Amino acid sequence: MPYLSAWLTRTALVYLAAGFTFGGLLLLHKGLPISGALWRLLPLHIESVLIGWTLQLALGIAYWVLPRHAHGAPRGAERPAWAAYALLNLGVLLVLAGAWFGAATLTLTGRACELAAVVIFGALVWPRVKTWGR
Repeated sequence: MPYLSAWLTRTALVYLAAGFTFGGLLLLHKGLPISGALWRLLPLHIESVLIGWTLQLALGIAYWVLPRHAHGAPRGAERPAWAAYALLNLGVLLVLAGAWFGAATLTLTGRACELAAVVIFGALVWPRVKTWGR
């Protein structure tokens, strides 16, 4: 497994643990009302599980599994892939902070970072997607 894929997967597992923690607290609150303020964790739970875990795990596995280039670097340039990793995690953290503090500017900036990460990663792996037999 490439080093980047390992880091994407490890980071995804951290977000999974955070998302499960937020979700567990929300579930506990549903059965045993603790505080209405716990519902502020719902956007954090959604962001952690959907983007932090699911998307990051998918990108890590895609970087590892997609066919390699026939010539040149085996998986393409690594700098854009690391930039996508950094932007994705910066974006998730900004969205989490924006949701917690109610700052729409942080959320919007975080979403822009996430979008940039996906575009960079997509441009990096697009040449590796091939039709069968070519």
